[in-house]
Amino acid sequence: MTIKAYLYNKCDTCRKAKKWLVEEGVPFEEIPIVDTPPSREELRRIWQASGLDLRKFFNVSGVQYRELGLKDKLPGMTDEEMLDLLASNGKLIKRPLITDEAKVTLGFKADELQKAWGGQ
Repeated sequence: MTIKAYLYNKCDTCRKAKKWLVEEGVPFEEIPIVDTPPSREELRRIWQASGLDLRKFFNVSGVQYRELGLKDKLPGMTDEEMLDLLASNGKLIKRPLITDEAKVTLGFKADELQKAWGGQ
């Protein structure tokens, strides 16, 4: 299964994750998360594979998250509404998002990347 790394080239955390993947020799397909965010159905599969609360997929430190007032809105939203919102705007998705659709990592923590993707 191909590892997809949804990255944003202006994001320091994404650059760190990309550097880690390259240095560790992990083969991956780089996808620009802002220009080509995962579709609603891709996000559903990724979310379900992750075992995480869907709210963990939101970039809570992002400008658009704050501008849209999502901190107050998310608790009242359905999963379907959250998936629609995430699929509509790659800047709302926590990044880097790395997945092979069986495993998922969000953000950059070298130990988590090593556990999930080391030895590929």
